[in-house]
Amino acid sequence: MNIQHTFPLNIFRAYDIRGKLSNLTPNIICSIAYALASQYKNAEQTQVVIGYDARLSSPAYANIIQQIFERQGLHVINIGCCSTPMMYFIARDFGGNGIMVTASHNPKSDNGIKWILQGEPPTPETIQQVGQFAQIALIQNDNIFCLENTAHHIVPEYCLQYQHSLLTDIQLARPLKVVLDGLNGSAGRCAKLVLEKLGCTVIALRCDANGHFPDHAPDPSHAEHLTKLQAAILAEKADIGIALDGDGDRVVLLDENAHIISPDRLLSLFAQMCLQQHPHKEIVFDVKCSRLVADTVQRLEGRAKMIRTGSSFLRTYLSQSKGAAVFGGEYAGHYVFNDGRGFGYDDGLYAALRVMEYLTQSGASSLSELLSGYPERCCTEDTYINTHDANPHQVLNDIAILSHGLGARLSKIDGVRLDFDDGFGIIRASNTGEYFTVRFDADNQNRLIEIRQKFVVMLQDQYPQIAQELAQTE
Repeated sequence: MNIQHTFPLNIFRAYDIRGKLSNLTPNIICSIAYALASQYKNAEQTQVVIGYDARLSSPAYANIIQQIFERQGLHVINIGCCSTPMMYFIARDFGGNGIMVTASHNPKSDNGIKWILQGEPPTPETIQQVGQFAQIALIQNDNIFCLENTAHHIVPEYCLQYQHSLLTDIQLARPLKVVLDGLNGSAGRCAKLVLEKLGCTVIALRCDANGHFPDHAPDPSHAEHLTKLQAAILAEKADIGIALDGDGDRVVLLDENAHIISPDRLLSLFAQMCLQQHPHKEIVFDVKCSRLVADTVQRLEGRAKMIRTGSSFLRTYLSQSKGAAVFGGEYAGHYVFNDGRGFGYDDGLYAALRVMEYLTQSGASSLSELLSGYPERCCTEDTYINTHDANPHQVLNDIAILSHGLGARLSKIDGVRLDFDDGFGIIRASNTGEYFTVRFDADNQNRLIEIRQKFVVMLQDQYPQIAQELAQTE
């Protein structure tokens, strides 16, 4: 059998490794571990932190990686079941080297790996190199690992260190009533403890790690996943609702009326918070954000910078900005503070705490009042469209060519984005799956439908299946 045809190179994505368990088998994990160990050793690193999420396979996969690393002479610190932000934080004390076994917000049938080397996330090129090395390692090593049910362990020492960092940073002027939904991921337990230690009344939903994810995938970006949270906010008359994704690096916030705060509005609030303290600095956001964000930054006399989607690209840009950029965020719910507070990585809990702090110190009576200056846009959620076996790059190139004459500003930073004076549409090849992601935004609902229809018309002749699916999005 040809190993090139059986090795799942498609799991090596633009900013992490992620895929179905049918592809990400124990032996594949073993081969990836050899590749990662080589990467750390080539950088003359000797110690690495390993954490893992709530998925049933994650502790066993972390153990495989640990075994391989130790065979390769690396010292491994296994910090147990934790959030990705907690792994990032603990890794700071170990050369900035850390591995997280997680598939983030993906379904329970998936798993994956995120990592940092000397504090930096991997580049797309580095990830592909790991894939190529892992393919060779699979041929050269005949290790057979059986996936055993391994218990998830919480290591209090590291949880307490992470909690202490948040508690010393955040100053609430008054306690708040919070409904926290951990979506059965690995971040809920620790987040609940932090909120309680800040004096808040906490109503906890699904805060115990449960890799069965009995309700749905741990993805808070879908409104239908937040119905329990919304009901609890109203029933408990809470001040705020917080929903964390599977590994805790993304967050969705809801106001006291159980209204989901769109990422565009939240990014605008973060820009306001940071530019008040750091005027004229740069605010970074990804291509899926609406004009509301850029307009807010410019109105506040900051500098707006749009970059490609991907939390690792966002963190790298901020770290290389040498303090010029004080905040960065993504429509997907990744928010990174680079303003002298926080730690320069995406942490859903920390972002929520910064909003809570600002709310209690602002004089506003409620979160909805605080956000009243940023009206809701007419927009679609991030929507996934099947590629229907079409070449994604060819599809995007064809749309870019066909868009001439529409009176739109074309951006090809990441996919194809068309900006009109009253809205925009974007289609891009996903970095984490075999599909396109599309999003539309406009001043009003009729205009949103018109902009979407322009994309449908451009696709209709050459890609009728994609066009049909796009026409049915809401």
